[in-house]
Amino acid sequence: MKEKWSVLEQHMKTHGVHTLLITDPKHVYYLTGFLSEPHERFLGVILIQGREPFMIVPALDEEAARSASAVTEIYTHTDTDNPYQVLKQALRGSSGILGLEKNYISLARYEAITEALGGKGTVDIGPWLQAMRVRKTDEEVGKIKHAVSLIEEVLKQSLTKVKVGVTENELVAEVEYQIRKLGADGPSFDSMVLTGDKTALPHGTPGTRQVAPGDLLMFDIGVYAAGYASDITRTFAVGDISAELQTVYNTVLAANEQAIRATRPGASFSEIDLAARQVIEDAGYGPYFIHRLGHGLGIDVHEYPSIHAGNHDKLQSGNIFTVEPGIYLPGKGGVRIEDDVLVTENGVAVLTTFPKTLTVVG
Repeated sequence: MKEKWSVLEQHMKTHGVHTLLITDPKHVYYLTGFLSEPHERFLGVILIQGREPFMIVPALDEEAARSASAVTEIYTHTDTDNPYQVLKQALRGSSGILGLEKNYISLARYEAITEALGGKGTVDIGPWLQAMRVRKTDEEVGKIKHAVSLIEEVLKQSLTKVKVGVTENELVAEVEYQIRKLGADGPSFDSMVLTGDKTALPHGTPGTRQVAPGDLLMFDIGVYAAGYASDITRTFAVGDISAELQTVYNTVLAANEQAIRATRPGASFSEIDLAARQVIEDAGYGPYFIHRLGHGLGIDVHEYPSIHAGNHDKLQSGNIFTVEPGIYLPGKGGVRIEDDVLVTENGVAVLTTFPKTLTVVG
């Protein structure tokens, strides 16, 4: 934790920032080890030049914060307190230039903070935190690997319930039962199970559609465990599928594998997107790959980097992101194959291990 604060302190000196106020619960966890969802209540960790970080938490979370947080100076507020006055008193003086997460903080909260603290202006610290988060530590990699292992076991167990006539909603219920049974904190996003021509909807909504012979069946699922996310998609065949859908599957698999081969330090995110996209275009399905190749993965299930043809930033060791090409044929079906990958010093490690060859289920 101290290394992270040192990086932030250096940014503060460079940009003339007197006070950092970090209120995104994910960032509070990242910097202190305390994971909480305060809902509408105020939660923040504050760093002032020349002073150790301190926290302000809802009173009902005080015991949990003192148990989990690496920060020892903790102030609390009750539901009848004005948390911004508690913040003002804890600062013990002028806030100077404030560093805030402008992509997270609401206008109402911004106005309340600036009214209480005054200050001499604000600086967006989102880019500082993004640059820190994009390269995962060994500890973070271990937590993401654990989340990956859990979701793969969830998928394995859920597939045993697949049979002709079962509904998408019933399979989603099984997925989320297994998520809790196997010890994850919860799903990292709304679990998605689609069958038949609904698999042509990249973000379709599960419903009462029943699994039928000749269908494609898509699971896009993930979990949070110890504050870190996993995300996996696999597409299966229910009995015999058409030759066209088999071709689509094989094309998506080839695109997935080509993008992974292109993943290495120094390559650009645009390069790996285009590596997958070229495979799909060469097969004649270019117009049916309608989204980016992937997204960063960590304490958020979707975080920087965004893997698309317009992102020319370079890959660095420690980056973790998804590789998830897809082809979606309206009225027929779609295939997406998604892996979670880690950029290493020499190349890439694929964290997801669930088989990708076309598998018949049900």
